[in-house]
Amino acid sequence: MAIRPVLRMGDERLLRVSRPVAHFDTPELHALIADMEDTMQAMNGAGLAAPQIGVGLRVVMFGIVANARYPDAEPVPQTVLINPLITPLDAEIEDGWEGCLSVPGMRGLVPRHRRLRYRGFDAYGKEIDRTVHGFHARVVQHECDHLDGILYPMRIRDMRNFGFTETLFPGEPAGDD
Repeated sequence: MAIRPVLRMGDERLLRVSRPVAHFDTPELHALIADMEDTMQAMNGAGLAAPQIGVGLRVVMFGIVANARYPDAEPVPQTVLINPLITPLDAEIEDGWEGCLSVPGMRGLVPRHRRLRYRGFDAYGKEIDRTVHGFHARVVQHECDHLDGILYPMRIRDMRNFGFTETLFPGEPAGDD
């Protein structure tokens, strides 16, 4: 459909709480999802949330097969998740480096739940219910944070672990989630 501009940190629309999707399998919802997919692919992202393209709805997408920026990451299935609900499965927290299409050129060390269950719906209203861990769990939490107006730098515990990708990781492929 279309590659949309991605809002950047500082845009107040990224700080708003998104509205639940009320109707599934509509032309408008399918058009939004197509635009999100085109945008995410064009920017080589691991995920994208509707608020990042200026749409205040609780819609995220994510997925990764192989990516030079995440050589050790396990594959994450291509998923559209609508009206998500996340439930941590235990108290184990793991730090990991994150980037974001809305915070280009930067990375930060972010604590996230290592294991969780997420539930929600696909574009047709079919229920999704998965238990995941590791990188998959991190990506889901990162994208769902956008629905509540949270950007990953807000979760960084020690700002010494936040900076420009090229400075923190010289010689590694540049890019953002």
